Amino acid sequence: MASALRESAASGRSLRLEGASTKRRMAGRADASADEVVTTGLSRVIEYEPRDLTISVEAGVKYAELSRLVAGHRQMLPLDPPCAAEATVGGVIATNSSGPRRRLYGTARDMVIGMKFATVDGELLESGGMVVKNVAGLDVQKILIGSFGTLGAIASVNFRLYPMPEATRTYVQIFTSAAECAAARDEVLRGALQPAALDALNPAAAAQAGLEGFCLLVRAGGSEGVLARYGRELRGAAEFEGAREAEMWAAIENWPARQRYVVRAGHALKALGDVLESAPAAVVSRAGTGVSYLSFGDAQQLAAWMARTQGAGWTRIVEWSPDGDETIPELWPDAGADLSLMTGMKKLFDPKGVLNRGRLYGRI
Repeated sequence: MASALRESAASGRSLRLEGASTKRRMAGRADASADEVVTTGLSRVIEYEPRDLTISVEAGVKYAELSRLVAGHRQMLPLDPPCAAEATVGGVIATNSSGPRRRLYGTARDMVIGMKFATVDGELLESGGMVVKNVAGLDVQKILIGSFGTLGAIASVNFRLYPMPEATRTYVQIFTSAAECAAARDEVLRGALQPAALDALNPAAAAQAGLEGFCLLVRAGGSEGVLARYGRELRGAAEFEGAREAEMWAAIENWPARQRYVVRAGHALKALGDVLESAPAAVVSRAGTGVSYLSFGDAQQLAAWMARTQGAGWTRIVEWSPDGDETIPELWPDAGADLSLMTGMKKLFDPKGVLNRGRLYGRI
């Protein structure tokens, strides 16, 4: 892989990095005429220390296989990415994919403790290590997370793992309005409960998960005593566990990949009600973190929403769109001042711009 990067950079040919291609509709389109390097052959588990809650795997290992392996030791990597059944570890990390449990456990930047990656110079560089608390050197791996393969090719990743809770249960409260749903979310945030996930769904999204109305989903883990407290405090909530709970969350985690267009919006927590009501189709919100995903049936709906929310103060990125769609002028319309810093980083890592041209929302 390192040799392929070096040869392409030397010749000036562009290079397209792929894993299992589950995120091909996510972000921008890489140059279709570029040479392709597929990482699925990098499929080894390099090191696993269950007692230390750490594991190192190559980038082509499937996320689902990694999850099954560590589950044998009652451990987990709670990233909950879309397309988890087929996605590779490298793809999950390169796209910074996460899901409902980011509310408690964070995102990839909180779980990746080390990385090996190839540069366009043909070098294999390492950052971090196999310990959770590592103060040696720079956390260069954090720059690669979410870079969509525009800076280097991820070869292997070291993760911190988490012990599985004794049991899990999900509590669903149903409301007739977005305002009521947002008020219930506020009550959870003010209380002593610390759920793993706190998601809000508008009626269109709820229907896709087998629910109805404006729904607040609270996912909890712990002992029976802890779970019973959730039941007491979340008055009137329906309770889900076992296979039904797993099916419901799998539907929510994979939801973005099943939509035509999806916008990821960042917003203040107090704007939850407005966000849930703003889109003409389904909305899934990470209600405890201020990140929401809004779906649109066609480009006209999307363009109208973009125009209507221009002054709302929300960050907006078109995260998923149909393959080959050329009707959207900008996937990242409000890039802001950070783009110049990112462009400078691109020039530092890939001076000739050969890696995944256009893949970072058409901007880089």
